[in-house]
Amino acid sequence: MAILHDYRQFQGLHWETGTVRNSFDYRGFRAPHTGQPYSEALLLGVSGGAVMGYFSFAYEGYPPQARILTRNTFDPWDTMLSRLGVAQNIHQTAKPERAVANLVAALEEGAPAIVWADVWGLPTNALAHDRGMWAMFPVVVYGYDEAGGVVHLADRARVGLTCSPAELAAARGRVKQDKHRLMTLEAPDPGKLAGAVSAGIWDCLRLYTEAPPKGAKHNFGLAAFRHWAELLTKPTARLSWERVFPAGRPLFDGLTSAFNDIAIFGKEGGAERHVYAGFLDEAAIILARPALGEAAGHFRAAAAAWDALGRMLLPDEIAPFAEARTLMLERHTRFLDEGNAAQPRMEAIDARLAAIRAGLADDFPLSPSEVVAHRAAIAEQVMAIHDIEAAAVAALREAMTGR
Repeated sequence: MAILHDYRQFQGLHWETGTVRNSFDYRGFRAPHTGQPYSEALLLGVSGGAVMGYFSFAYEGYPPQARILTRNTFDPWDTMLSRLGVAQNIHQTAKPERAVANLVAALEEGAPAIVWADVWGLPTNALAHDRGMWAMFPVVVYGYDEAGGVVHLADRARVGLTCSPAELAAARGRVKQDKHRLMTLEAPDPGKLAGAVSAGIWDCLRLYTEAPPKGAKHNFGLAAFRHWAELLTKPTARLSWERVFPAGRPLFDGLTSAFNDIAIFGKEGGAERHVYAGFLDEAAIILARPALGEAAGHFRAAAAAWDALGRMLLPDEIAPFAEARTLMLERHTRFLDEGNAAQPRMEAIDARLAAIRAGLADDFPLSPSEVVAHRAAIAEQVMAIHDIEAAAVAALREAMTGR
């Protein structure tokens, strides 16, 4: 058995920034400007910060999905670590036995082992296995007991999680690119912190106002708000909600998937704008630019507007939508607070959500005119957020340039 008996780091909320935050904290790495553990907010900002991205997908055999990006997804892991001067000790193998040996060796050296695992493969997530769905994300392994049949994980929940060695092996081996990948991290270079913070802020500004490194400009930044609002209100547009998410189960799918990305996916509401505001508060100290604190206030206002949008997507006035929102939030909260113990309730919630969705095929609660009005109200709130974040971006740019 190899285990870090004193591991207590369960504060990280997102797979990437949260995993790094927890690993740094265990190793005793402290931020030079606070003397405290590196915050997840700081790591988010350095990795590229807040962003707006809108996409929709409709794959055969799967419900249509509306995807809302709330943070920079252009290589944030390596960007964050390289900017902070963090050496990555990487071990990767196609052989499961060697993967276990690498894991045990890291733990015996006293380092939390960061591994990439499929979220559908880890039973802690209580997701039904789907051959067509996978997603590899980093998690911390802090204990491995082959004889006892248990692996100890830190993965977003505020408590330790467990799975079996076989379950971890299957999840780690799901995707070739990240198969049995393991990493330990060295200390950040304090001398690089100011440059890392500044570069992260400029990444954020560029993604709000300029063409992205990949993809269409209208899918990112301030343009994405306008694009989404147009798709909600113009039925003849190629990817309009009228076409991709018509009344019935498809509309429910679009609303719930958008709500998940705004309120749940690796976060606790507000589209992470309150987290980014926390980063700007730290950046104001690190860069000696007090005006960044004023920009933070705009992003906190945006967080409240995003929360209002979430309630508008699945409003209290529409009973099945309100129940779905409540259940989705309960599922997330129980996972964060209870870990493995939440699995039975999480599975029961998933069954109830499936029943709600099935019932909408024959008993949809909105008339055609009410569907149009609901989409229009959502579009209006999307544009309200656009205006708040346009002011936030302007304040952020002014704080960085003085003009």
